[in-house]
Amino acid sequence: VQLQASGGGLVQPGGSLKLSCAASGTFFSIGVMGWYRQGPGKQRELVASITKGGTTNTVDSVMGRFTISRDSAENTVYLQMNSLKPEDTAVYYCNGVVFNPGQGFRTYWGQGTQVTVSS
Repeated sequence: VQLQASGGGLVQPGGSLKLSCAASGTFFSIGVMGWYRQGPGKQRELVASITKGGTTNTVDSVMGRFTISRDSAENTVYLQMNSLKPEDTAVYYCNGVVFNPGQGFRTYWGQGTQVTVSS
C-alpha cells in the first residue's frame, strides 16, 4: 500500500492550496484518513481527519480555513487550505488506516509535501 501526497508549494499569506493524497496497492478498505503537519523545530501534529462515512475532525488552529474531504471511490483524501498564514508553513503528511483480512488494521503514511507560506 502506498500513499502519494501532492499539491504543496510556495504561496503568499492569504493564498490557497489544495493538497491531494491517493492510496494505491492491494487492500480491502481504508477507514480514517488524515492530514498531519510538522513545522520547523516542531513535532508532527494532526491537522484534520475524515472517516469513511465522511465525519470530519479539524483542529482549532485551522478551523474555518482548512477543509478535509475524500473521494472514497478513488481512495483519495484532500485538504483545501485557504487564508494561509506563515505559521502554516510545514511539511504536510497524509495517512490512512488500511484493513486487510488476516492482517487487521495498519496505518500507512505518505511521503510528505512541503507547504511554505511567505511573501
